[in-house]
Amino acid sequence: MNKLKLALPKGSLQESTITLFQHAGFQIYAGSRSYYFTTDDPEIEGVLLRAQEIPKYVEMGAFDAGISGNDWITENRVRVVDVCELKYSKQGFKPVKIVLAVPQNSKIKGPKDLKGKLIATELVNLTKDYLRRHKVNAKVEFSYGATEIKAGTLADAIVEITETGNTLFSHNLRIVDVLMESAPKLIVNRTSWQNRWKREKLENIALLLKGALEAEGKVGLKMNVEIKKLEEIIKILPAMKKPTVSPLTDKRWVAVETIIDKKTAKLLIPELKRRGAQGIVEYPLNKVI
Repeated sequence: MNKLKLALPKGSLQESTITLFQHAGFQIYAGSRSYYFTTDDPEIEGVLLRAQEIPKYVEMGAFDAGISGNDWITENRVRVVDVCELKYSKQGFKPVKIVLAVPQNSKIKGPKDLKGKLIATELVNLTKDYLRRHKVNAKVEFSYGATEIKAGTLADAIVEITETGNTLFSHNLRIVDVLMESAPKLIVNRTSWQNRWKREKLENIALLLKGALEAEGKVGLKMNVEIKKLEEIIKILPAMKKPTVSPLTDKRWVAVETIIDKKTAKLLIPELKRRGAQGIVEYPLNKVI
């Protein structure tokens, strides 16, 4: 049997990544202390690793493919194939930000003020690229963790990943600049991508993952509508293309079904009811392809 060696991120992205795969149709089983995962797809052989390490191991060919943030892909200077970007994070569905942060009372207001300063970060290469772009000479020191507490004590500034900024603010830090936004990507070893079976397998996985993400912000909506009120209902009914209209046994009525943004449902449903729609049903979606 053909096998695809797949590395998924362990740690902060682990839960949201497994949930995404489950919505895409793959049941993932991973123990809290295990570095391996199993799935109901016998063609996938899975390992959980830190997102920081996945890009280099995919490039080396230890794994055919993996999911890691674009920040770590760039940081590792790897040559891999980007199959698709997957816009999700630990807490939501927006990219994280790589930011330059300093203590609230710091005199550093912008990148030019970093001249001669010490910056602590896990993202050393990204930070050096940033300094080169701004033609600033500063020292960059690798941080093994707890980077937030080093700003103002062990370093003049830090470069850190943040989703909401709350952790930085709780350490009395302020954001000076955003170096980049980063979302997870499905990446593939260049040799593996030349294998027809592996390529098709990964394209199918990418399609299903993107479909699961597309469905996150949407719901299905169906209802019964009198034909004489159909035009009025359709006018206020958003749809990805056009709503589906199907006949009912009662010739005076039709069934209408569509997909809408989840956030608009609570406003739209009462209005549909007022205009005569009946039997309105809202239902969740796993995938929208």
